[in-house]
Amino acid sequence: MTLSAFNARSAWLLLFAGLAVGPAATPLTAQHANAGHGAHQQNGTSEASWRMPPQPRPMPMMLPGLMGAVPVLTPFLPGAGLDPAALPEAVLREIVHLADGDTLRLEAGFVRRRVGTREFTMYGFNGQYPGPLVRVPQQAKIIVIFTNNIDLPTAVHWHGLRLENQFDGVPGLTQDPVEPGESFLYRVYFPDAGLYWYHPHHREDIQQELGLYGNMMVDSPEPDYLAPVNGEDFLMLDDILIDEAGIFPFGREGAAQTLMGRFGNHMLVNGEPRWETTVRRGEVRRLFLTNVANTRTFNLVAKGAGLKLVGADASKFERETMVQNVVIAPAQRYIVDARFGQPGTVALVNSIQAVDHFNGVFYPQVDTLGLVTVLEERVPRGEDHAESFDSLRANADVTEDIDRYRAEFAGPPDHELELTVRPGDLPSDMVAVMALDTAYFPPVEWNDAMPMMNYLATSDNLTWVLRDPATGRENREIEWTFRQGDVRKIRIRNLRRSFHPMQHPIHIHGQRFLVIERDGVPAANLAWKDTVVVPVGSTFDLLLEASNPGVWMAHCHIAEHLEAGMAMVFTVEER
Repeated sequence: MTLSAFNARSAWLLLFAGLAVGPAATPLTAQHANAGHGAHQQNGTSEASWRMPPQPRPMPMMLPGLMGAVPVLTPFLPGAGLDPAALPEAVLREIVHLADGDTLRLEAGFVRRRVGTREFTMYGFNGQYPGPLVRVPQQAKIIVIFTNNIDLPTAVHWHGLRLENQFDGVPGLTQDPVEPGESFLYRVYFPDAGLYWYHPHHREDIQQELGLYGNMMVDSPEPDYLAPVNGEDFLMLDDILIDEAGIFPFGREGAAQTLMGRFGNHMLVNGEPRWETTVRRGEVRRLFLTNVANTRTFNLVAKGAGLKLVGADASKFERETMVQNVVIAPAQRYIVDARFGQPGTVALVNSIQAVDHFNGVFYPQVDTLGLVTVLEERVPRGEDHAESFDSLRANADVTEDIDRYRAEFAGPPDHELELTVRPGDLPSDMVAVMALDTAYFPPVEWNDAMPMMNYLATSDNLTWVLRDPATGRENREIEWTFRQGDVRKIRIRNLRRSFHPMQHPIHIHGQRFLVIERDGVPAANLAWKDTVVVPVGSTFDLLLEASNPGVWMAHCHIAEHLEAGMAMVFTVEER
């Protein structure tokens, strides 16, 4: 990619904006504007209505064929007929410590949530944001009695856990949707230490965006499983899309914004616009990071603090490493130790190089997610973990576990997947502009550089594709079968040339895998994973351990891409 190619593309966009003619998208009509079935008053808006999505930067002009266009979907907001003032005000999550055999009652319900200075009707687990942090010992089994008291069918997926297949929480595959007013009993098993999370697996583009998510921490019985620290912080990273009228609507019949996913314009940490804490000078804090955003990949930087990468989705790394930043895609988790050695204020920021396609520029964008106040008071000598922090531990237990599989690294792939997209009946002006997009494909879409075009793409007129090149089958047509105990190498290629290539966080249910090679370069420091982000144009090799029998899903964890078809099913047969 060259800057001249990028600018040439932008020039074409501007020219097309001035010259484009002909039929395009559905115009904004009274029927669409007021088709707010299931909507209610939010900050003066009596019903959900389509409107122009918020623009991060001024656009010079709009394509004539797209002016006034809206998605061909009914706009939806939660809580039809409810008085927001009568709803319980959501409270910050609690930590629930459970032992083997305990029972948790979990309810999805309506809450009144404050974001900044404004209040909205949203969803919450047990009236909390995020949902309760469930903390259990490794190998525990618990019962979860889940009740659905929202206005959509739903289910709970226990992300990353190798639990019984029938309790994986995927409607249409492992269970029927839990209808409003109904309940479902889950048996949840925690075989692996680490950080996990739970969320809906039915219209998660709506339900997850509106607050239905929570963490699970599985503690190892080994007292020195992780190095000593002065404290722990669980940070769920999110964003939400809000304009002057309130929360931006969703599509009732299907997802909107399926081209790039629903980027929010307000950052959230644990449901709040900013996370703040105070530490003593010299403290080491353990940050448990989970990305619960619909589509945004974060690049976390904490200037003024030392950062050490400790663990990933489902295990520690073989070796701890010092890092300057942490890139975390939707559904991924990382465990990071941070040492605050100097007094003052340390900002935890999302620092990216954003793209503005219409104006043809790159620009730095830095959003403050949290502030850590470091006091002059030093941590007492007996609590000073500086030596431990500076020592990069080698985790022999992880290496020994992985050693059993290293002989499989060098072989050819057993299966392959290609990641691409297929446009359908999109507005003609949008298709014409996207056809110009032949020069510049960012490896990662850090921001929504085309809000209007993204907004008009829906799960009806755009299909995101997982393709098996050996058979030509796509998405749910793919049929992979493993035997319990199989170890299989899977090669994933994210095709550079397509209607609009984009990175994809690929999540595999019920199993664990290793990322053994990236673009031909063997990985030097491994950890067990359940989600991997594959940038545009990249090829990743995974080694899948098929340990858990059942019928499972693999899919892109950008919520709108999942709704637009990017999912497959595979079977692990009992041996």
